[in-house]
Amino acid sequence: MIKSNIIADSIYTEISEKEDVSVDALKKLVESGEVVIFNNQNHKNLKPVAVGKGMKIKINANIGISPMCSDQEKELAKVRLCEEYEVDAIMDLSLGENIRQLRQNIINSTYIPVGTVPLYECFYYHKDYPENMIDHFLKILDESGQDGVDFVVIHAGLLQEHLELVKSRIIKVTSRGGSLLMKWMKQNNKENFLYTHFDKILQICKKYNMTISLGDGMRPATVIDETDAAQIEELKNIGDLILRCREAGVQALVEGPGHIPFHKIKENVDLQKKYCHNAPFYVLGPLVTDIAPGYDHITSAIGATMAAHCGADFLCYVTPAEHISLPDLEDVREGIVAFKIAAHAINISRGKDISRDRKMSIARSTVDWETQRKYVIDKTKFDKYLQRVPQDVKVCTMCGDFCALK
Repeated sequence: MIKSNIIADSIYTEISEKEDVSVDALKKLVESGEVVIFNNQNHKNLKPVAVGKGMKIKINANIGISPMCSDQEKELAKVRLCEEYEVDAIMDLSLGENIRQLRQNIINSTYIPVGTVPLYECFYYHKDYPENMIDHFLKILDESGQDGVDFVVIHAGLLQEHLELVKSRIIKVTSRGGSLLMKWMKQNNKENFLYTHFDKILQICKKYNMTISLGDGMRPATVIDETDAAQIEELKNIGDLILRCREAGVQALVEGPGHIPFHKIKENVDLQKKYCHNAPFYVLGPLVTDIAPGYDHITSAIGATMAAHCGADFLCYVTPAEHISLPDLEDVREGIVAFKIAAHAINISRGKDISRDRKMSIARSTVDWETQRKYVIDKTKFDKYLQRVPQDVKVCTMCGDFCALK
């Protein structure tokens, strides 16, 4: 059981007001592990966020440099965009030089909870896959806690015995962390060091109250390979790790698949809740088809809406650039908006946030453009289309004088 006193009472009060849930109920959900609150006290200007049962659906935006595209200023501009569009969490997936510097700059410049994948930094600076990789990993993990990282992805569920299970797949592995660990295990002929040293990882995460996001290294890379033995066996092991997190007093959630056909999404959410003891579920999309590069913010938002309807709690956005390139600012904006729509649709279905739609509808009934603008998710695109309407006209250009509202 997670002790509720790891979170300050003032934070419980703040979140209970935002989520419309009593403080006592919120504490019980944190204690049971069904809700996590991102809250590393070293993140000085943080606005804590709750994810899990009974909370509003939250969205995460991935940013970060790559070895081929390394411009820290552009990544910080993406952070500003995340703030503008009220994203709930940011993940820095950087792989390149000066990773810690960028991480510190991001955390120090934003109130949004920040997550990272320490494994990336570990392997980037130790490309020879040394046997003692755990020593380097624990150092980076501790530095992350010092820097104020609120949640970290730990791919500890992937085991040597799972490697044989991907051989029948079209795409053997799509998880960057999963592929790095697979290579390390094969080269060193040893079990996953994140699994064998999980207790040490728990100690560091507890020290800084970093939430563990248990990564899915075996997630399917295509709707053809979904819900196979590799994915499910890793998920079962992750369920055991969830119990170890709770016993150690460390908050934890579970990452879910990125490519799932629409009709299999409910099955996947149900399996996660079953095997992982109702831990908060964090999904990348999922994408419901593989044939729409350039539009994967749409294919994934469709899947994300269904996943959230079935019980997923935390949605990781996908941008139009997914599978092709590092996203630019416009790609990030498109991805955020698509997932804000998905999350809001489910929040409405749960009786949350409906007042915004009511106010929007009233403004629309009188063709009040200025008031409508206050409530739209994407003011940039709203302004773009509104420019097509003459300023002295109080109807849209679709119907003109035949406007039903007139």
